[in-house]
Amino acid sequence: MSHKISGPSNYHIRKLIRDLWKTKIKIWKKVSKKLSGPRRNRIDANLYRINKKTKKNDTIVVPGKILGIGDLDHNLTIACLESSKSAKKKIESSGSKLISIEELLKQNPKGSGVKIFY
Repeated sequence: MSHKISGPSNYHIRKLIRDLWKTKIKIWKKVSKKLSGPRRNRIDANLYRINKKTKKNDTIVVPGKILGIGDLDHNLTIACLESSKSAKKKIESSGSKLISIEELLKQNPKGSGVKIFY
């Protein structure tokens, strides 16, 4: 019998995990480790939780999906694996920026000022 694979099977996510791990920077290694586990262990973050736990002009990484329940009342830069359509609309209407984790890695390779949202 073969073992059951519990990590990601998507090529792009596996490549992202490798790229994050190769940086050897603590914050990116943590995000890589979180993404390399099973999908059921990934974060599903609602906008009201993000709004409650962040301040104006923060940069956060969500190693999972952003859902559109709630609103944002301040500007943020949010990097995530994926987001719902309603979350995208609400983030853009609040003046915040929604980018991919790859883009944030290119913009900020050292990871300074970036918070991981659990």
